[in-house]
Amino acid sequence: MTGQHTPQPAARQAGQDDAARADELSRRFTEVYGHAPDGVWRAPGRVNLIGEHTDYNDGFVLPFAIDRSAMVAVRLRRDAEQGRRTGQGEDAIRHDVVDLASTYAPDGGGLSRARFRIPGLAPGAVGGWGAYPAGVVHVLAGLDGVEVPGFELLLDSTVPVGAGLSSSHAVEVATIVALNDLLGLDLDRPAMARLTQRAENEFVGAPTGIMDQSASLRGRAGAALFLDCRTQEAELVPLPVARHGLAVLVVDTKVAHSHADGGYAARRASCERGAAALGAVSLRDVPDGTDLSGLDEETARRVRHVLSENCRVLETVRRLRAGDVRGIGELLVASHASMRDDYEISCPELDLAVDAALAAGAAGARMTGGGFGGSAIALVPAARAEQVGNAVAEAFADRGHRAPDVFVVVPGEGAGRVR
Repeated sequence: MTGQHTPQPAARQAGQDDAARADELSRRFTEVYGHAPDGVWRAPGRVNLIGEHTDYNDGFVLPFAIDRSAMVAVRLRRDAEQGRRTGQGEDAIRHDVVDLASTYAPDGGGLSRARFRIPGLAPGAVGGWGAYPAGVVHVLAGLDGVEVPGFELLLDSTVPVGAGLSSSHAVEVATIVALNDLLGLDLDRPAMARLTQRAENEFVGAPTGIMDQSASLRGRAGAALFLDCRTQEAELVPLPVARHGLAVLVVDTKVAHSHADGGYAARRASCERGAAALGAVSLRDVPDGTDLSGLDEETARRVRHVLSENCRVLETVRRLRAGDVRGIGELLVASHASMRDDYEISCPELDLAVDAALAAGAAGARMTGGGFGGSAIALVPAARAEQVGNAVAEAFADRGHRAPDVFVVVPGEGAGRVR
């Protein structure tokens, strides 16, 4: 899979609460596999409020888990013990087989299926959405003293795919929290974040940082996660948008992106070159305002974005701690300008979403996620959320763009067991 786009089926629309979804997923699991699951686990997508492309530069980020999630029903194979005991026949083959199914198929109906054996599992062996749980199995099976048996998994998700809301990481995190519980691995949240990052980097082939997994694992309702990506130290910062009469609006432009495509990797490589040229281990160690005249023009722009974005994260945290939620809007606008002009990861649809939201009364707006498509977010008066969304949709129609999906998200709970 390295260097290739990893397609996923489209997410199901949000609507049911977690308990109802878990009941429905358990029922469907029984239909698919002929027996009930051992349990159901969920992992949310995330919105990155601010701090883009700073995570792999050992910088600061401020994401929050959202109220849309991937959910998995899982059952360990009961024939695993017999297979190990006999060492032959059908059980010897089946005990190390993983069967995957997803309720959201590429064509919008039926099931999407994948199957693989754990021994010899290597990057490229599993394609499509199945690469994400397979990557988790790959890294867990490589840990000392950990034996991962075969299992059956059924996936459902309400996180939009390709929207920059971490749909793939939600699948990985849901898988690892399920296996952590079922296998009694006793992994803490930072350890699971590191392992799912390895799954994404080593198995899927996407050079992502650790932010997305951390937000999904460590998020809490009503808060953003202020994360130091070098130390993994985290602090929950209150994000009481509703109390201040505000809402976070997501505009999914429907321009799909992929972290496994070349643009993301090129930005990371440029940052590494810039840090080396400045004599630093990473851009985290380069102070804002450093003379960048010795760098080539493109590298200087990339470095300038990261340095200024780290400063914007710190200022956003300061304002939130002071209760100035509306005041972070101007920082969101500055962040988007930096990503558009210096990091060059925006696109016409993202720029239009931001401009239209601001013109309609948003306090701030910016693209979110890895860029090259995906979503923008806008901090809007809650009473005007629908009007702002309609204004954005009208702007897209006027330009002949595909109609965006526009919806409100709230800071939600991190990953865990549902039943």
